[in-house]
Amino acid sequence: MEPVIAFFDDIPTVFRASILIGGLMLFWILEGVFPLFSNDYAKYRHAGLNLFFTGTTMVIGFGLAGMLLWVSDYVSINKIGLLYIFDLPLWLQMVIGILLMDFIGAYFIHWLEHKVKWMWKFHLVHHSDTNIDVTSGLRHHPGETFFRIFFTALAVFIIGAPMWIIMLYQSLSVLAAHISHANINMPKGVDAMLSYVFVTPLMHKVHHHYKQPLTDTNFGNIFSIWDHMFGTFARVDDSRSLIYGIDTHMAEHENNRVGNLLKIPFQKYRVPEESKFGGEG
Repeated sequence: MEPVIAFFDDIPTVFRASILIGGLMLFWILEGVFPLFSNDYAKYRHAGLNLFFTGTTMVIGFGLAGMLLWVSDYVSINKIGLLYIFDLPLWLQMVIGILLMDFIGAYFIHWLEHKVKWMWKFHLVHHSDTNIDVTSGLRHHPGETFFRIFFTALAVFIIGAPMWIIMLYQSLSVLAAHISHANINMPKGVDAMLSYVFVTPLMHKVHHHYKQPLTDTNFGNIFSIWDHMFGTFARVDDSRSLIYGIDTHMAEHENNRVGNLLKIPFQKYRVPEESKFGGEG
């Protein structure tokens, strides 16, 4: 375990960049070879739009990295967090740490974004993508990135996660985002088997269906166990029946223009056909 801890405790920037960029390139190629849906859209223009938001996510993430480091150092020095309750071996600290980081910093905040209207208005930008592929994974409004990082910091505080667990989790999280959003046609049986533990491409595509109730399912990031535990897991028999996007923003000028996407959280809220919020606001 010591080499793993040493590596992720001072993880090289080039390694983090290779996961992000290398993963995008790898799954971009696989999408062309084994596509789930035919690539009959302006793939390069679509990628350019999504990479703009990937850029804002990276800038904000690196800008707030110091906050995560401070929280991690604080809990480590003061022995605060769940990992300090018992004297656990390092491998078990790693497993529990990654699981709980995924639950608090990914599943719970994602579920919350679908339940709290002002959060949903930011998260809606991610759901407005009508052509889900590997570049969609980091299509998040800058405002959403801030409160996602806040919940990551909250997870670190609750868990007592050292920096090496944070960096290991974030590396796995980026890879998981690539896999789950990639437009790849994984064999249905393999996808179904893996989805009992991990978030798979087809499982996450169900979440990107344009209407409720499917929009409000499959909130997991790395692990699907949270969806199974809390009754938010859903499967569809025919993946070709899925329609990507969100029913309130299906027009191209609404979901395919950077200017409008940045303004969506501040526009008048539109009630979907089966509203989860019970009225306009």
